[in-house]
Amino acid sequence: MAKAKGGSTKEKKGKKPHKNKPTSKKYAKYRAEGETIARQAKFCPRCGPGVFLAVHKNREYCGACHYTEFKES
Repeated sequence: MAKAKGGSTKEKKGKKPHKNKPTSKKYAKYRAEGETIARQAKFCPRCGPGVFLAVHKNREYCGACHYTEFKES
C-alpha cells in the first residue's frame, strides 16, 4: 500500500491556547450623565447613526464609506 502524505511519525498538537484581544474603543465615544447617555463623537452623514467619524489631527474620517471632513486651521 502507498504511504500517507503526512506520514504517521508526526504527533497531533491540539488546539492553540486562547489569547485575549484588546477591548474595543467604542465605549470611549459615549459618556453617561445620570440616566442619559451622551455621544461625544460625530456620526457619519452618509452612513447614518452607528458609524462614528475618526478624529485625526487635520480631518474627520469615516472608515466605512471614506467620507472626509477637513478641519480649518
